[in-house]
Amino acid sequence: MPAIKLNVIKPSVNNMAVRVFVRAAGLDFTENDVYGQTRTPDYLARCPSHLTPMIEADDLPKGALWESCAIMQYLCNKHGLEAFYPKDPARRAMIDSAMFYLIGTFYPYLARATYPALGFPQYPGEVGHGDADAGTKEKARQAAAEALAEPLEVFHAFYLDDKPFIGGAKPSIADIRLAATLEFLAAIDYALPDWAKTYVTAMETSLGGAYAEPAADVRGYIAYVESQKK
Repeated sequence: MPAIKLNVIKPSVNNMAVRVFVRAAGLDFTENDVYGQTRTPDYLARCPSHLTPMIEADDLPKGALWESCAIMQYLCNKHGLEAFYPKDPARRAMIDSAMFYLIGTFYPYLARATYPALGFPQYPGEVGHGDADAGTKEKARQAAAEALAEPLEVFHAFYLDDKPFIGGAKPSIADIRLAATLEFLAAIDYALPDWAKTYVTAMETSLGGAYAEPAADVRGYIAYVESQKK
């Protein structure tokens, strides 16, 4: 029996990050598509947050763990995967910082900019979730899209800093999380800067099928959503 059970929703880039990672790391896992099942009593009993990705493993205190970055950190620590998550405190701090900056600053903008186009629900309390008129919602979406440029340049100038990847010569878990996140920008035809296009291509080249297979599910969903608009 595989030691890791990975529960996912395939069109999600948050899920894509862990799906890429377990493949790239060569870990022993099974993958369970839980689309439409995360609010069921069975799933909630294991994962009261009703979130994906979620892994189940016997050695976890509660038997389950969600949040993509936490999952990748845990698996790297457990299996000694220093190539993806270095033990050196300074290098590890940069990986952690890049991931926290992504989920705390970059991803909220990206979600507000792309979720309406993808048909994903937005978070309570935000303009897109409320009863504002369509024009107001679109104005808020456009503002979020415009705000993406600044954190994107932070990744370029600070975290990459002329290196191929945040991790240096090879991709780290922060690179996997960033590259997966950038995939959603195709939903709004966002004009990625040239460095970002080169970066995503380099990630797919470096990780091969481990990246391409999960990416195909995200790209396929975006293509499907686009086809429904025609």
